[in-house]
Amino acid sequence: MIPFNAPPVVGTELDYMQSAMGSGKLCGDGGFTRRCQQWMEQRFGTVKALLTPSCTASLEMAALLLDIQPGDEVIMPSYTFVSTANAFVLRGAKIVFVDIRRDTMNIDETLIEAAITEKTRAIVPVHYAGVACEMDTIMAIASRHNLFVVEDAAQGVMSTYKGRALGTIGHIGCFSFHETKNYTAGGEGGATLINDRQLVERAEIIREKGTNRSQFFRGLVDKYTWRDIGSSYLMSDLQAAYLWAQLEAAEKINQQRLTLWQSYYDALLPLARAGRIELPIVPADCGHNAHMFYIKLRDIDDRSRLNRVAERGRNSRRLPLYPAAQLPGRGELRRVPRGRPLYHSGERAPAAPAPILQSVGG
Repeated sequence: MIPFNAPPVVGTELDYMQSAMGSGKLCGDGGFTRRCQQWMEQRFGTVKALLTPSCTASLEMAALLLDIQPGDEVIMPSYTFVSTANAFVLRGAKIVFVDIRRDTMNIDETLIEAAITEKTRAIVPVHYAGVACEMDTIMAIASRHNLFVVEDAAQGVMSTYKGRALGTIGHIGCFSFHETKNYTAGGEGGATLINDRQLVERAEIIREKGTNRSQFFRGLVDKYTWRDIGSSYLMSDLQAAYLWAQLEAAEKINQQRLTLWQSYYDALLPLARAGRIELPIVPADCGHNAHMFYIKLRDIDDRSRLNRVAERGRNSRRLPLYPAAQLPGRGELRRVPRGRPLYHSGERAPAAPAPILQSVGG
């Protein structure tokens, strides 16, 4: 059976990991960490990129950085992965879920303003399947109400909105390098992108357990001390070495995925024209990264065609995110969600380019 997901391996990962092992520094902020961070800063145009153990950790770091307090309200889509909400619930925030658009599965930007109260502190758009939310509208709303924007770009590495990299438009961006994403740091990993210069110094302190250790190693202070609350949000340099191999081949990996995505689209277009399924929609302003190819079934009770696909050796899965508004936690839904029926009608296709391209082509 074709695997549902196969983490990319470009061939230089072991060489770089052996180099990291030979350097005598395996903890965070080693040579490979610096290479990865500089690459992201230059490639995406962010002020500061900081590798983290996961996107979940990056989101938690963002909640600390924005000083979210108990009772603060944070707006996010009703359809997302649990980490998006957990990071802010851990700080005592009340999550306000806003419904999603049917076309892109992203937060419906036209409903955000009605969900804002005097307690709202932040908006967290989630770029589903690597397709951008309507960021101009969201940033304008945030500016009018003096709110922060944290982009959950876990699925959005190498995607763009009007030419700008996802994760670099809001005040903070969060990436994932989990093995299910387009690029991986050896299984787990993430990054926090700081796009507001005023947040950089405190971000480095929070990431280093609340100390100014990073300033110490840059020779800016003669000793490092406890300065703020924080946690351990560093990726090991061994993982960064694996990630560096992936980033060096980022353009090639991206093109392979785009080719596969287009192959799926072309092969399934007749079914869409016949009204049997809905294909993913990518708005003109969005440059996507082919993170995911999904379809929406017209008849959610009839999955027999998917069983036939499985019998032919191909795998498919229910969409991996959840109607978060119905999960246990501290949330409030301001509108009946589209997320629930869309979750039940959606299916993902496998994303391991090499074997699938042969299969789709055949």
